[in-house]
Amino acid sequence: MTVKDTKAMIAAMTPRLTDGVWIYCCEMDTAKAKARVHDAFAMIHEAEGMALILPYDVAAAHGYDCSLRMRRITLDVFSDLEGIGLTAAVAQALTDAAISCNVVAAFHHDHVLVPEADSERAIEVLMMAQKAAE
Repeated sequence: MTVKDTKAMIAAMTPRLTDGVWIYCCEMDTAKAKARVHDAFAMIHEAEGMALILPYDVAAAHGYDCSLRMRRITLDVFSDLEGIGLTAAVAQALTDAAISCNVVAAFHHDHVLVPEADSERAIEVLMMAQKAAE
């Protein structure tokens, strides 16, 4: 069952830091991008090329810039695609803590990518936001 109510989504978000380090990459060569689809966490078609979120080792092996190492936080709430406010609440909590974030909304869960150095603190911030919404 999906959750649509703003406060209920935040109260149930249950942020979880997943294993691995992720790299944002852009690939202009569609064939090369498609060859990485099985490795990618996400692949998004953009006018400038294929945006890929790849595991660090895959990105490094293929020569992508790996200077911005990201960690992924999965929000374990089954948020409704029409739910309002979860992304804003997460972004605001992290903004207030001076932590940059990039949100990828998928079918069942939202995923927040944060710089590796800030990942543990980001989890703490999101857990405090969750607790405040209960």
